[in-house]
Order: sequence, then structure tokens, then C-alpha cells
Amino acid sequence: MTFFYKISIYSYFVAVRIASLFNKKAKLWVDGRVNIFEKIENKVNPQDKIYWFHCASLGEYEQGKPLIEKLKTRDKSIKVLVTFFSPSGYENKKNDALIDYCFYLPFDSTNNAKKLIELIKPEKVFFIKYEFWFYYLKELSQNKIPTYLVSGVFRKSQLFFKWYGYTHREMLQFFTFFFVQNERSYQLINKLGFDNVLITGDTRIDRVYENSLTPKKIPLIEKFKADKKIIVAGSSWQPEEKILCDYISSSDKEFKYIIAPHNVSKPHIAEIEKLLGDSTNFIKYSDATEENITQHTILIVDNIGILANVYQYTDIAFIGGGFKGALHNVLEPASFGNVVLFGKKHSKFHEAEDLLTNQAAYEVTYTDDLIAFINHLLVDNNLSTTQNAAKEYITNGIGASNLILERIF
Repeated sequence: MTFFYKISIYSYFVAVRIASLFNKKAKLWVDGRVNIFEKIENKVNPQDKIYWFHCASLGEYEQGKPLIEKLKTRDKSIKVLVTFFSPSGYENKKNDALIDYCFYLPFDSTNNAKKLIELIKPEKVFFIKYEFWFYYLKELSQNKIPTYLVSGVFRKSQLFFKWYGYTHREMLQFFTFFFVQNERSYQLINKLGFDNVLITGDTRIDRVYENSLTPKKIPLIEKFKADKKIIVAGSSWQPEEKILCDYISSSDKEFKYIIAPHNVSKPHIAEIEKLLGDSTNFIKYSDATEENITQHTILIVDNIGILANVYQYTDIAFIGGGFKGALHNVLEPASFGNVVLFGKKHSKFHEAEDLLTNQAAYEVTYTDDLIAFINHLLVDNNLSTTQNAAKEYITNGIGASNLILERIF
């Protein structure tokens, strides 16, 4: 029954090899796996007490990070080995001080799984959220190495719950325990006959909550804010930017605005400037000083790395990716009490669904939606009520990492 699984992953491998000829990210994916076992053997001390975390990409690492921090605090002898599937995870975190060993995950096969586990000899293994690799999971199970799914999310549309999803259901049998984010996930996996499941919530909430307590101050943004409320487009793409720029052109300047796009390339920044039109009204972060930033009502953040801390100064956050089914982080703005807005393709992101249910977020499809929601928020105490709902969602959700540690030990 693994025949079709083998075909699918080998097809993916061939496709990436071809794409690497002209795509930078695909080339990193391929090059990062060249002589991978030699790299692992040269760096890893098999005598170490290794806890292996596997993450698809950067977002999953951020989910695993609170647990890594607590494990290392609990037992300083632990060495954490992290593997990534995607270059966006590995290239950003390969030098992270919290990680003792960092590698790309070798291609999933029987031989590779045996070789990797023989080399690193992990004591415990944590797969974060969505990652399921048949041969690695099978080898871990056969070696009786405790293996956990952390912050798991299950949906009816996944292969586990299809009549033809036998191989994927078999993968679930290899896990020691499942830590899932919500009741829906619990019910779905429980119906398959698994009772080694605990609803813990999302470990990312622990992460964003901790950051919200001691955020890094950004003096330029503080100066820009002055005594105004701010609407921010966070990790935005063209649809969010177009809607916000249309709103800005029709608004009465009740707010100041920050646009922090996902793509900070010069051509994309130029596209945003074209949308804004009035060159005297906006300034780029790279050009801003404490003297000139107060002369503008719109700030374009043309660098990366500060957005998570920008949210401490903002009031309403229009988050990118919701028009293409790839919604970016909505928990970070919520942790600072922002009202959260996003496009309609959010069904795969349960945290977005939860924020909607808790009346801490709104779905935006057109500029008229944005106008209507903001007009609503400006009436009575609606803005502060919605902001408090966002904060409450975060504070009610903290503690997932501690629940996982209690169960493991």
C-alpha cells in the first residue's frame, strides 16, 4: 500500500530537481541535501542526549520553539537537533543559538531513515503540526523511540480520513502520542481508534504571549505613532495593499497607516508607492528619521525582522495571505490586542476561525468591507471591546507547552 506514497514523493523529488535549474529556493532544497549524511556524521556526537524536532518550515519551528526552550530549561544536558524540509526554515534558523544541530531532512526512504536514526540516536522525537514521513515514522516506531506530534491539526479533507488513505492512517500508528490544537482534531483522530490524544492548544500562543510581555521597542515607530491610532497591513500581498490604499484615499485621516509587505523587494515597494500616489504623504522606513517621520501619515516598512514588534504600536492589523489560502501569522497582532482582519480563504487556519468566533477578527473581501468594519469599530466602545477579545483569546490559550511537558514526563 506504500506504492503510491513512493511514487508521489519520488515525483516531488524529480520535480524539485528540475525546478532547481531555474528556481533559487528549489536549488537550496537540492544543494542542502548534498552529502547530508556526511555532514550529520561529522557534526553530531551520538553520545549526546539528543531530542530531535522536525519542522516543515519557519512557522512550524516557531511552534516548536516554546517547547524547546522549556525542555532545555528543565534538562541542560539535552541537545536539540532540528531538521527542516523547506529552505525558508533552514536558511533562517541554521545559526539559531537555541539549536545545537540543524540540517535539512534527508529524502524519506527506508535506507535514509535507518541511516539517520543510527547516526543521531534520538531519545525523543517531535514532529510539528503537519509533518508526516512514512519511513522515518516507521523506523522510529520499530526502534521504540518515543515520537510525538506537537500542535497537530486534523481536517476531514486530509488523506487520513479518505477511504484510500490507508498509508497515511498507518503513519498515525507510529506515533507515541498526539498533542492537538482543538476539539475538531481530537474528534477526527479519536474516530480512527486513537485514544492517545490530548487537546493542548497551540504552542505558538505561548510564544507570541511571551513576546508581547517584553517586546523590543522601536523608537522610530513610537515617534511615528504619536497620539494616533494605527492600521497596519502585516505581511501583506497585493490584494490587502490595494484594499488598504483604496481605504486611505477615501478616509478622513482618523488613523495613521503602516504597510509591512511580505515582499520587500524594490519593485514591490515601488508598486505600493504607485498605489498610494501622493508622494508627500508616505515615507519608507529606510529613509525615516526621528525628525522627518512625524511629517507623514503612512509608513512603508521596506525591511524584514521588525513586524512582530511593530504590532505593539498598532490597533488594527490587516494580515496578508488571506486571499490566496496562505494566511500569515494572526496570533502576533492578536497578542498585542489588535483587531485582526484577513481575506476569505482562512478555513485551514483554525486560529483565524477562533478569532472570528470570539469576535476578535473580521473577514474582508472588498474595500467596502474594510470601510464598514472600521466605521463599526469607531462607534461607542467597539474598538476597545474587540481588542480586549483578541487579548483574551491569547491569554486563555497559553499553557500548551506545559501541558505537553507534563504528559511526556
